[in-house]
Amino acid sequence: MSAVEQVSGYGLSATDEPVQLPARPEPLLMKASETALIVVDMQNAYASRGGYLDLAGFDVSATQPVIAKIRQALGAARAAGIQVIFLQNGWDAGYVEAGGPGSPNWHKSNALKTMRKRPELAGSLLAKGGWDYALVDELAPQPGDILVPKPRYSGFFNSQLDSTLRARGIRNLVFTGIATNVCVESTLRDGFHLEYFGVVLADATHQAGPEFAQQAALYNIETFFGWVSSVDAFCQSFAIAPEVAVAS
Repeated sequence: MSAVEQVSGYGLSATDEPVQLPARPEPLLMKASETALIVVDMQNAYASRGGYLDLAGFDVSATQPVIAKIRQALGAARAAGIQVIFLQNGWDAGYVEAGGPGSPNWHKSNALKTMRKRPELAGSLLAKGGWDYALVDELAPQPGDILVPKPRYSGFFNSQLDSTLRARGIRNLVFTGIATNVCVESTLRDGFHLEYFGVVLADATHQAGPEFAQQAALYNIETFFGWVSSVDAFCQSFAIAPEVAVAS
């Protein structure tokens, strides 16, 4: 009996058929095995009363429907075998990763500025290990999900996101989370430059600032960097099991 031949390399399942996701400006063909659902910064800082955005004066009253929509998308993604990746924004407790006065982040981060204005908040906003940094309870990661910390708006900067995606043959990034006009758009833009196909599920995102910031971000994405779709369209597109898709 001959020994089992050892073969190296990465291959996709023969039953992994593409589906067509309705999107603007045109539908997008995607395979589940080549797709990741990216949940951006769904932390108490951005989605809960008493979190950083709330304390900094941003309206977080509309985040609960977004959480519900993300839960819906997560259920569909996990059932379809799509890799789920959570991005988590923040810094070490000493804020070394946030950068000092020589970093633009020190001057522009509203979390850092809020703590400087209100010294009683020092050390509490977006510090790893704290309540503000933690993901909201409703969106706790499940076994098989991947958590990627990040120190800046873009999930690709100084993180393991790119290598994590490439090692799994992932080319399509489906975005949800907060804030559409900051970390979601920043990550999708960087992904575009790294040859990833990015699509945002608009009803599973929320902006930091007025409503026009949401619409401007979606316009930029749809026109220049990617595609815009919805949670229902995503769930319906990936609802058909691979075996059924092959047989049809």
